[in-house]
Amino acid sequence: MSSLLAATPTPEAPPHTGGLLLLMDGTAGLLTVAALGIVLLLVLIIKVRLQPFVALLAVSIAVGLSAGLSVTELFGTVQRSTSVSMIESGMGGILGHVAIIIGLGTMLGAILEVSGGAEALSARLLNLFGEKRAPLAMGLTGLIFGIPVFFDVGIFVLAPIVYAAAKRSGKSILLYCMPLLAGLSMTHAFLPPHPGPVAAAGLFKVDLGWVILMGIIVGIPAVLAAWAYAAWIGKRLFVPVPQDMVEAADEAKAAVAAERAARRAATGGPTDGATTTTATGNSTVPAQSTGAGTGTGAGSGSVAVAEGPSGAPAEQPPSLSTVFLIIGTPLLLILAATFSSIALDPSTFRSVIEFFGHPFVALTIALLMAYYLLGIRRGWSRKSLETVSTASLKPVGNILLVVGAGGVFGAVLKGSGIADALADTFNDVGLPIIVLAWLISVVLRVAQGSATVAIVTTAGIVVPLVEGQDLSQAHLALIIMAISAGSIFASHVNDGGFWIVAKYFGISERDTLKSWTVLETVLSVAGFAMAALLSIFI
Repeated sequence: MSSLLAATPTPEAPPHTGGLLLLMDGTAGLLTVAALGIVLLLVLIIKVRLQPFVALLAVSIAVGLSAGLSVTELFGTVQRSTSVSMIESGMGGILGHVAIIIGLGTMLGAILEVSGGAEALSARLLNLFGEKRAPLAMGLTGLIFGIPVFFDVGIFVLAPIVYAAAKRSGKSILLYCMPLLAGLSMTHAFLPPHPGPVAAAGLFKVDLGWVILMGIIVGIPAVLAAWAYAAWIGKRLFVPVPQDMVEAADEAKAAVAAERAARRAATGGPTDGATTTTATGNSTVPAQSTGAGTGTGAGSGSVAVAEGPSGAPAEQPPSLSTVFLIIGTPLLLILAATFSSIALDPSTFRSVIEFFGHPFVALTIALLMAYYLLGIRRGWSRKSLETVSTASLKPVGNILLVVGAGGVFGAVLKGSGIADALADTFNDVGLPIIVLAWLISVVLRVAQGSATVAIVTTAGIVVPLVEGQDLSQAHLALIIMAISAGSIFASHVNDGGFWIVAKYFGISERDTLKSWTVLETVLSVAGFAMAALLSIFI
């Protein structure tokens, strides 16, 4: 009997039939389904005000069924336990990477925030650049830190600095987060060692040196244009510091201060002697005695700074060198691991570097350093560290669900063949290669959301088109830049980055479209224009 069961052939995956494709077959049907799905999603989120997680799941199912996917492909079955549904693979595929980074980065940011580290760093940046040029400081920070780290890691590590700067000035958080995001996005799209440009360089057989050179030449003007738009929109659209993040930080600060006061009372020492009422309740709780709450943003409800008997802060913020050490350690570890895979041959030494430089390991090391240097060494108990870490994770649940649902939507669009249909549509159009490359990348980006997927897919389509044309390495590198520019065009609701930006910085979906989506479009168009202009002369 067992041999008969083993010989039973595995049933083939069900074909894509049904839905709108019964009425409109082939590429036209797939493109129609994609367009209607994206329009429906925008209407549900912006007009109907449906919760984004629910809207993304509902539209993903509707698009999948309309494109001819079977129920088994979408959801799997109990009988076929080995099959993985598109919903499971889409959700798990993106959260398998993002969830751990979000958790570690959020806890690291909370320790920096509650201890006053983020405030100390933002104060230093403001002192160096001045209040009027603080957004420029954030943009340069994004550029520098964005080179060795992934886009999402950069947001999670640097977001507390944006919160502190916005709370300190009382201005819109867009004025500070948009320049930072522009710097992170530019490096992610245009510069190695990020996966998109590195993969494209391999497909086109272009030396990374040319890609780096053209990435700098094309990327700098593009990010300057994006910074100009960030300054314009930041002055015209006010968005306060996200209240859930403020409340989580205030709760953690109050808990740490209360625990410290109780310990001092038990040992007969003086207490901090200052209380304040938080914005989340009517009870008074001791305020955290650090420099983290010195500034107040509009409606932020920040906790006042506790004072000791002499009127001075009971606990000084950590030194700037300590903050830089904690932030810089994961960045350097990730940078070393990235370049070791390029510069070193496979060896035990390279494996060790890659282990410690993996974002999961690097952020864990940084978090443990923060626990000791900003917590235990400065008198925090393990209970205080646990309280701060737990409180910081409360706002993360919604972020993870929305990002995961975005992954489901992208998986359905890809699994239904819509991405291939879009690529086929542009494959035979008679346009200059560099223009065609940008357009294909734009369409793939808008349809499925991932910049890296758009770069790799477009490169695979364009490489056969340039074979035999005897183009120089520099010109091929410019084509890669055009593809990279297209891959960041119009980030919207099917892009995980859209939801990370919206939820992490407390921006509504409508305002995220006005700010982040347009910022990415400016960055894309400016980068493509620069690459196309240079291609005339190179």
